[in-house]
Amino acid sequence: MSTTHSAVKHLYCPKCQAQYDITTVINLCRCGSPLLVDYDFDAASRSLTRESLTTRRADMWKYREVLPVLDTDNVVTLGEGGTPLLASRVLGRQLGCERVYFKDESGNPTGSFKARGLSMAVSKAKELSIKRLIIPTAGNAGSALAAYAARAGMEVCVLMPKDSPSPFLIDCRTHGARVILIDGTIKDCGEKAAQMVADEGWFSVATLKEPYRIEGKKTMGYELAEQFDFDLPDVIIYPTGGGTGLIGMWKAFGEMEKLGWLSGKKPKMVSVQSEGCAPIVRAFEQGTAQAELWADPHTCAAGLKVPSAIGDFLILDAVRQSGGAAVAVSESDIIRYSNELASKEGIFPAPEGGASVAALKKLKAEGKIHSDDRVVVFITGSGYKYLNVFEEA
Repeated sequence: MSTTHSAVKHLYCPKCQAQYDITTVINLCRCGSPLLVDYDFDAASRSLTRESLTTRRADMWKYREVLPVLDTDNVVTLGEGGTPLLASRVLGRQLGCERVYFKDESGNPTGSFKARGLSMAVSKAKELSIKRLIIPTAGNAGSALAAYAARAGMEVCVLMPKDSPSPFLIDCRTHGARVILIDGTIKDCGEKAAQMVADEGWFSVATLKEPYRIEGKKTMGYELAEQFDFDLPDVIIYPTGGGTGLIGMWKAFGEMEKLGWLSGKKPKMVSVQSEGCAPIVRAFEQGTAQAELWADPHTCAAGLKVPSAIGDFLILDAVRQSGGAAVAVSESDIIRYSNELASKEGIFPAPEGGASVAALKKLKAEGKIHSDDRVVVFITGSGYKYLNVFEEA
């Protein structure tokens, strides 16, 4: 075995505290909750230091001690991670904020942040000898799974809503995935996927229904810490569908505290949704621990069209513990600020990125973000797969 020097300990349930061996093939805890990965941070810190990172490869696998893959032969990579942090030249100042940065994930393989999570999920599936993977998706996750599974030689089935932008369908099929179009939302896709898991023996890598996608997504938090020289920003604005990235970054900040890398306040985490599908925002405003299903969801931002998220309680915990907020923005502002990002910052975002900028505008107007706050706005994917959305807008 060619070890990655991973300091992984076990899987654990954030609800009932049950623990599972890292070699167990498992989706959810027996209580129905998502599972998370824990590490021996004392052991990790012997080789993983802030200084050691400067000599390592510029992708997400540089954090190998706090990633769950045990054997380097099982790492399935296309070069994910190491995305730029770009200082705003125009938009931030126009919105009354002097220190705005864009974390641009569109340069990842397959054009979005989903590459991080699916690289990790496919790598761990390979390590656990899982051969057949299935995923319900709004688009980008399916594209990423299809690509990484092709790299690993695995069989893949992707279920997506019929109204998903056509480039995602083409992308998945070109990578060799079996694609099933569903008349409904990603929730309906998830129900069909669960049926196929039971009937045909697929392994589900749906959002937070396995423990490893979040481990890839959390590397965004580690990268941000490095890019800010371990002095974290005041606010992180993140477009939220299933919420794995937000949960993952909050997990990463806690891990870095255990490694002794961080001191002081952690960022306020802001969850952004569309007014046409805002279950997390509603739950946040009502003070509930979980989010009720959103009826009749609609939004041009396919990644935000998630009417119910299994990790809702983890999203809400992160937002509340950080002193952050959950914000719904209009469809018109999503398109407007997607166009503004492209024309004024040179970043052509998926609509989810436009939603993040719209949230910045709204929070600044409400006095919840101050002019001198350091704010990171996440651009989670490229606009090139949404050409028909922008053409129709």
